[in-house]
Amino acid sequence: MKFMTIMVITFVIIVMSSPILMKAEMAQSCVPAELMSCLPAMTTGKQPTKDCCDKLIEQKACLCGYIKNPLYRIFTISLVACKVLETCKVPYISC
Repeated sequence: MKFMTIMVITFVIIVMSSPILMKAEMAQSCVPAELMSCLPAMTTGKQPTKDCCDKLIEQKACLCGYIKNPLYRIFTISLVACKVLETCKVPYISC
């Protein structure tokens, strides 16, 4: 019985750490629409909301993709955007 329990736990650990699964989770977390709460701060320089900072922290792995995308680039490379990232304690990523 103990051997089977150890085998099941080992299998679950291997599956959960699979690079394929991790990439799928990463792709799902990159949802630009979730950053709408940051739009006022990114465009006008207002103080970012807690929700904005939380979403930026959640999606910091996505920032390079946003920088490379012409639709979102303006919101990620401006001086105001850099200030928002700094305020939210999200390190600016150079891609």
